[in-house]
Amino acid sequence: MSALWIAHVTVTDEAAYSEYAKRATGAIADHGGVFLARGGVYEQLEGPDRPRNVVARFPSLQAAHDCYYSDAYQEALSFAKGASQRELSIVEEIA
Repeated sequence: MSALWIAHVTVTDEAAYSEYAKRATGAIADHGGVFLARGGVYEQLEGPDRPRNVVARFPSLQAAHDCYYSDAYQEALSFAKGASQRELSIVEEIA
């Protein structure tokens, strides 16, 4: 089954986060990930408001997990740390 990364983000340093996004794009694609939503218009209904919302689909839960722990993604993530407040979950899709 495919799986989704669901991220909710508040960016606090645009320049550093932009570098993260650039590097993360390649790492995600290398693991079969494709973006379904990346920023854009949203409506916050519950919980903390994070103005950047991202959803990426991976071919499997394992691929999503492997992407997160890959060297390339961890390097990208180093640019997001201190440049954002984030929540990120992996959720398996239903058939």
